[in-house]
Amino acid sequence: MQKSIIIGIAGGSASGKTSLAKRLKKAFEETNSVIIIRQDDYYKDQSNMRMEARLQVNYDHPLAFDNDLLAQHLQSLRDGQHVSKPTYDFIEYTRAQSVELIQPCDVIVVEGLFVLEDEGIRSKLDIKLFVDTPADVRFIRRLTRDVRDRGRTLENVVAQYMNTVRSMHDQFIEPSKRHADVIIPEGGKNEVAVDLLTTKISSIIKMNML
Repeated sequence: MQKSIIIGIAGGSASGKTSLAKRLKKAFEETNSVIIIRQDDYYKDQSNMRMEARLQVNYDHPLAFDNDLLAQHLQSLRDGQHVSKPTYDFIEYTRAQSVELIQPCDVIVVEGLFVLEDEGIRSKLDIKLFVDTPADVRFIRRLTRDVRDRGRTLENVVAQYMNTVRSMHDQFIEPSKRHADVIIPEGGKNEVAVDLLTTKISSIIKMNML
């Protein structure tokens, strides 16, 4: 039995990581050969903290994530074992009580801010991608998403961006670009990149069938 191939997709907040991952999964939805794991679901549990304290946490710093657990889960999936993946409640700023059972798959796509920054996660990756999108585009996308989907106010999104998002991007995320095998402008909107990656994944799946 062939081991799973793990593809990591990193990049700044709202750069297009998720859209790229979804494009790749959709291309193989008939065979269920691709699964997506979001680093966001591995934010640390904060159920023991008051909401006031949760609001003070820097969610754009690598230490906000349980990256050790994510690396462990990736290794387990590669070894053919299922994992119980946590889920995250962005409105309550802590982990949800529900977990998601993830079964091993031919191709595992893991996407998140610090997928290439964290050495433990990076060591599990067979293909390392970085989505490179201009800062103004990322901010507009983040503002729209957080207000629409995560219950944030415009003032809250702007304050978080100015206080932590921009500085953490410059300190941790942008430098992680040097670890990438391929840099992809605009993420899922880059049709050439999607076609090339789809071809690569197809070859991996065919090899696993031999």
